[in-house]
Amino acid sequence: MIPVIALIGRPNVGKSTLFNVFTRSRDAIVANEPGLTRDRQYGVGERDGKAFIVVDTGGLSGEKQDLDELMARQTQMAMAEADEILFLVDAQDGLTSGDRLIADLVRKSGKSCRVVINKTDGFDPDQAAADFYALGFEHVRQISAAHRKGTGVLLDEVLAAYPQAESTQPPTDGGPLVAVIGRPNVGKSTLINRLAGADRVVAFDQPGTTRDTISVPFERQGKPYTLIDTAGVRRRGKVQQAIEKFSVIKALEAIEKSHVVIVVIDARDGLTDQDMTLLGYVIESGRALVIAVNKCDGLDRDQREENRSNLKRRLPFVAFAAQHFISARHGTGVGEMMDSVDQAYTSAFRDLNTRYLTDLLEEAVFKHNPPLHHGRRVKLRYAHQGGRNPPVIVIHGNQTQHLPDVYKRYLTNFYIDKLKLKGTPLRIELKSGSNPYSGKKTPPKRRNG
Repeated sequence: MIPVIALIGRPNVGKSTLFNVFTRSRDAIVANEPGLTRDRQYGVGERDGKAFIVVDTGGLSGEKQDLDELMARQTQMAMAEADEILFLVDAQDGLTSGDRLIADLVRKSGKSCRVVINKTDGFDPDQAAADFYALGFEHVRQISAAHRKGTGVLLDEVLAAYPQAESTQPPTDGGPLVAVIGRPNVGKSTLINRLAGADRVVAFDQPGTTRDTISVPFERQGKPYTLIDTAGVRRRGKVQQAIEKFSVIKALEAIEKSHVVIVVIDARDGLTDQDMTLLGYVIESGRALVIAVNKCDGLDRDQREENRSNLKRRLPFVAFAAQHFISARHGTGVGEMMDSVDQAYTSAFRDLNTRYLTDLLEEAVFKHNPPLHHGRRVKLRYAHQGGRNPPVIVIHGNQTQHLPDVYKRYLTNFYIDKLKLKGTPLRIELKSGSNPYSGKKTPPKRRNG
């Protein structure tokens, strides 16, 4: 299970700053579907190989007249979704009545909670913590989110009880993990029922909260797979009547656990902003991807061509992903879609030979030299594989930190083309060799004679 950490507290106590520290460069996903408060932001972070989801909430004023509405729309949902709660307070303000009201709500939730005293710069540690122990929580920690002091230790403590994610490793049994995600009513459950068996009731979900994902094993042509469903699988006859609720937490968990992601889009609605948000996160996570445009039955040729043109125009950043126009209800195109899933999985976990990668690097450099930096050319010397799902190619050389993004994109596209990778993104990591004379005096020149 990927742990979910909720950040709650009064306004301006530093929740968003801590959110940015935890998620680093990952873009936040904003819950903008009906019924989900727009101020809740979701992001994914990683520390020492452990992935986690963090939820940033709007500030609670602590005023009675505002508290009920805000809790109903935002913080109560965040606490219900969370495995761990970080209750942020401000060392400069000291303990306030608003903090006490929020503490009562946290205790009622029954969730694991740590009081995090932020903005402790210039304060005596014991004095800063003394007042907040009165809230009655066992764990009280002090940080400065703005200066990243104590944030790593805090995160290590929170994540200690959770195992390291295994999604970057191929499965030993059960086959590839395939996540099916998308907006409500795009046909996720219909598609999974189509793959798993039309009249089958799947009951593989484990006891837990309502955000738990459901694992659905099945076989196709003698090959095992495990689908990760984010909406629940029901009898075929009940799929149309069920009200599906979109959950960002479910989608993020499913993506992080998976080897391949199928993003389902409704052909009749076209590509929406929420579809783009989910696709953006899949790219950010590095997972292999297949796009399924569902409900194509009943569309005429012009509508289909308009859909294709729109996807091509708006999705250049996922050009590597196969796009399939399917009908999950009738099974049209589903077989070809699963062929692309197999291809994406194979590409994501392919073993890449160091000598071959280096030979390709030399070919790429020969065809298009790296640019000069202050009169000196960036040197790229050799390459090797640095990871899988997504494939990572590590390139060593001199001054690689000065290689422009346009040349990195050239290398990425060159390797994708030459390695014939399909359905998976590729990441390039650059490393510069150290100068043996760095920090030392230049050795004197020898005189002849």
